[in-house]
Amino acid sequence: MIDKTLLLKAGVIFLFTILISGCNTNPESVQPNIIFFIADDMYPEMFNCLPEGAGKNLTPHLDRLAAEGTLLTNQYVVSPVCTPSRFNCLTGKYASRATNRAFLNKTAHEEGQTVIQWNSFITQKDTILTHHLKRLGYTTGMVGKNHVIEARGLYQFPDYNADPNDPDNRQKVEENYQRVQEAILASGFDYAGGLYHNNPNFIGLAQLAVQNLDWTTEAGLEYISQNHNKPFFLYFATTVPHGPTQAERSWNADPRVTARGILDEAPVGMPARHTLPERLKEAGLEGTGRENILWLDDALGALIVKLEEHKILDNTIIFFFNDHGQHAKGTLYQGGVLNPSIIWRSGGFPCGAEYNAYVSNVDFAPTILKMAGANQLPASMDGLSFKDALEGAEAAPRESLFFELGYARAVIKGKFKYYAVRYPNYALNWTAEERAAVLDRYNRGREFRNMDVVNRDSEKPFSHLEVVPGGGAAENHSYGILSGYFDPDQLYDLEADPGETQNLAKDPAYQEILDEMKKELEQYLKSLPGKFEL
Repeated sequence: MIDKTLLLKAGVIFLFTILISGCNTNPESVQPNIIFFIADDMYPEMFNCLPEGAGKNLTPHLDRLAAEGTLLTNQYVVSPVCTPSRFNCLTGKYASRATNRAFLNKTAHEEGQTVIQWNSFITQKDTILTHHLKRLGYTTGMVGKNHVIEARGLYQFPDYNADPNDPDNRQKVEENYQRVQEAILASGFDYAGGLYHNNPNFIGLAQLAVQNLDWTTEAGLEYISQNHNKPFFLYFATTVPHGPTQAERSWNADPRVTARGILDEAPVGMPARHTLPERLKEAGLEGTGRENILWLDDALGALIVKLEEHKILDNTIIFFFNDHGQHAKGTLYQGGVLNPSIIWRSGGFPCGAEYNAYVSNVDFAPTILKMAGANQLPASMDGLSFKDALEGAEAAPRESLFFELGYARAVIKGKFKYYAVRYPNYALNWTAEERAAVLDRYNRGREFRNMDVVNRDSEKPFSHLEVVPGGGAAENHSYGILSGYFDPDQLYDLEADPGETQNLAKDPAYQEILDEMKKELEQYLKSLPGKFEL
């Protein structure tokens, strides 16, 4: 006779097993630690693993990731400036889906057209990568540059050159730091330290407007030590090699100066800063100005050493991602959106040293979730996981890529790229006086922060990123460089013309292709908030 009590116990155990495995996890997998290392404004010339930079840099740890991991040769960024790029990575969504008040107000002001700039912030109401990872049993940490989690109520210093040692100023700096920290913790992170709420120039006080990668790295090392005995996700965001790049404001600045104020003692955990030029000289790279890149590599190396100390390097996956391309920053040209990155794990990935299919930075979040053991992905994500492809399995590659930034939209399919630029009527109808006032207001903001002014001619056309005559400083180096820059519709054959020098949109021979590419872009736009007339 069957013992009903034993049957009941067996049923309870079976039900409990189902409940655990029903959390969208794969119970057979060993959950890896994941570090998402995001650099700021790196050029291709700063990567030894790319043809443009081969042999020009002293970056032994980054070289190791490239040699032992997988280089994503066709990895693209949807929106190539820092805030939306980070939004893409942490949400798996296009930045036009942002719901923060400033973004929605901007859309209303722009006649219903979403305008992606430095305004697509994650709010406490948003469900992002960290929330999904926590449900999978992960602890999560952020260190370094934020500029993506909305932190409201920050004090704005009326005097940029005020003394940070003044007790009142010191208190305001600390209060700002704590508000940023609290906002990050409220967005699903369990730890937040070594934080810059924006780039150094925007901390609020000139004397604090310096880089301090030692301070950021110290926080990253602390997080690893605190959480090495459980699966963790560390979002490690540097402020380098973005400006300021002068030695006295970056690698050779006072190591006690931080975004939180001036410390009593310098941070520890990194090689001494004075060795940076010494090591470059030994490597035959004296005078190349690559100290900040070696400094960044030292930060990566310090994390690797800490993982080794805790004997968890072999169970850690490291993403090394640059926030966007730099040669055409602030545009959707290849120099801004094409942005190869590296994924490393011990023993490498079965796909090999290179993965050549299309990857968008909205694909990182779903890929990380799959690596963490998720069986299902959130339906709200725009990204696609490429984990199976890394593992050598057959996986359907992306057929096309979508891009959005400022007043521009673009799509790549096959060898062609369609690029559209549309400005709102109110800006097109500005008087000469109104254009001059807009430019003057923009320039005064830069002068207040002791920053260079790049244009004083109010008659110049707008950039793709901003309705500021002549464009802003971020896109200054790519403004008007390409022959088709000021054309509202652009079509390029990326195989025959990778430099995008010949706009084919006006060529009758390409009318059918132009129409097909417009339809491809329209399919993306239909699923996204806001309007964009083609």
